Amino acid sequence: MSTPGRLFLVPAPLDFGCDTQAPISDVLPQATLSAAAALTHWICENAKTTRACLKRIGELHPLAAPLQQQQLVELPRDLHKKGDSGTGHDVRALLQPALDGHDIGLMSEAGMPAVADPGASVVRAAHALGLQVVPLVGPSSLLLAMAASGLNGQNFAFVGYLPQDAAQRLQRLRELEALALRTGQAQLFIETPYRNAAMLGALLEGLQGTTQLAISTGLTLADARTRSAPVKAWKQSGIPAIGSGPAVFGIGR
Repeated sequence: MSTPGRLFLVPAPLDFGCDTQAPISDVLPQATLSAAAALTHWICENAKTTRACLKRIGELHPLAAPLQQQQLVELPRDLHKKGDSGTGHDVRALLQPALDGHDIGLMSEAGMPAVADPGASVVRAAHALGLQVVPLVGPSSLLLAMAASGLNGQNFAFVGYLPQDAAQRLQRLRELEALALRTGQAQLFIETPYRNAAMLGALLEGLQGTTQLAISTGLTLADARTRSAPVKAWKQSGIPAIGSGPAVFGIGR
């Protein structure tokens, strides 16, 4: 009987959907690149972006199998935005190669899989099957944004996406603000990049002037920027163009 394989959580660069890319060796350590290059079986959010990432890795470390021979299986589409914690999806079949003795990589489109990205159901299934789960070192936009924000790094929460409807979004923002001001717990959230401007407008319209607002954009890229200031200071300086790239928003006291 073969020894079971392991599930490797492989971070991807944060430049997915960006106009420019950072050298992959600037954001992923050599040990992570080497471990990823040694894998031939993958569970991924998107096969196309995983192949693109593997191509970049292969330019530095020879891949264990050519791109055309890599075994890639995508997660169900309905897990991508809704998240897959407690959804009841049975993804154990995706881990059959590990039961057959192959190491498997789990990769999302950007950052650490299963953190603000799909994959938690796969990790839970791996534990249920007795497989070893190995997280590799790499960038997480949430932790980078949190560290750069000046908000409460001892007590914070990530709440994912906010409602798209303007009225519901404003209500949710005020609920999160009240929680942050009452408890001191910083609240982090993200938005689809093309709605960044609408999110910023809602934040400046709906939050109290003294509430601290932090926004990080372009993390790990040459134009990376984090600004953290009270809402009234954001208003006084004029509404900035935060662009249509990935952003992390945070509020606190």
